[in-house]
Amino acid sequence: MTKKDYYEILGVDRNASKAEIKKAYRKLALKYHPDKNPSKEAEEKFKEISEAYAVLSDDEKRRLYDQYGHAGIDQQYSTEDLFRDIDFGDIFRGMGFDFEDIFSHFFGHPFRRRESQRYRGADLRYDLEITLEETYEGIKKEIQIPRTEICDLCNGSGSQPGYEPTRCPVCGGAGEIRQSRRTAFGIFTQVMPCRRCNGKGVIIEHPCKKCGGKGTVVVTRTITVKIPPGVEEGSQLRLHGEGESGPGGNGDLYIVVHIKPHPIFQREGADLYMTKEISFPEAALGGKVDIETISGEKISLKIPEGTQNGDVFKLRRYGMPYLNSSRYGDLFVEVHVKTPRSLSRKARKLLLELQKELNQ
Repeated sequence: MTKKDYYEILGVDRNASKAEIKKAYRKLALKYHPDKNPSKEAEEKFKEISEAYAVLSDDEKRRLYDQYGHAGIDQQYSTEDLFRDIDFGDIFRGMGFDFEDIFSHFFGHPFRRRESQRYRGADLRYDLEITLEETYEGIKKEIQIPRTEICDLCNGSGSQPGYEPTRCPVCGGAGEIRQSRRTAFGIFTQVMPCRRCNGKGVIIEHPCKKCGGKGTVVVTRTITVKIPPGVEEGSQLRLHGEGESGPGGNGDLYIVVHIKPHPIFQREGADLYMTKEISFPEAALGGKVDIETISGEKISLKIPEGTQNGDVFKLRRYGMPYLNSSRYGDLFVEVHVKTPRSLSRKARKLLLELQKELNQ
């Protein structure tokens, strides 16, 4: 029997929008729904309008139908597979119906929608090493990221331009095989991915020369990463959409920041720690010593008279910036009093005299 035109079935123009197609289907579905109209004719009409909606509401199926008619659809999809990736839920939930129960009745077994194949691409990770000075100032870095992208020659189909993937002859395009066997407890049905098409439902007979039939290619991209001042070791920056490509959109790129050890400063949170050698006379008599901070600024640290080895001095706001804040940590300077390894005769004499004076 010759099938009727899908546009004619729904009563819409060939240039109708998705919203118009959905509105027309909803109106007809209310009229012919089996729960509202239990006649055999209504059931057949409901199947007919549902098949038309399944095709015309999907961009790829509609393209095949517009180009090849019913033959283009019949060669690519089984009747059941037409409905797998179509969301009838929002239509039937509004009517108080369960579309899976409805179509299970049509197909004679539980209807399971295949998980949507418009999966999102995988996330990527990149470990970026920066210096403490770069952490203090914040910096922009250019990095090279190899990632998988949809092949631009075949648009992800895997087939050479001018050819289309063909429906798998083993699973009929379903991507899965059902095996049923009778047991003492009843009929047991096992569903497995089709080995012939690896669960894809289609066979690529003319592989794309660029991607080799995979539908994807590896492309190295240059990305500019902005590191804000004050990030800490192990901080993660998320770049939305810079991960692997996928039919449902790109994944994300996670930049993991690692900070190189510094020869002078040690960091704890926003505070910095360093040591500074001073001479014995400076410790005993007091004075001033120059300190170069992480920003490169030179400041003068006052050493009070009688400073002891290991004493710590705090320089407020000369530490690291807090992330996303105008606040700064502090710089802690621990002094090490340097003892001379050798003395001149004059220096020895003076120290002996000092020792006698201090011991009195």
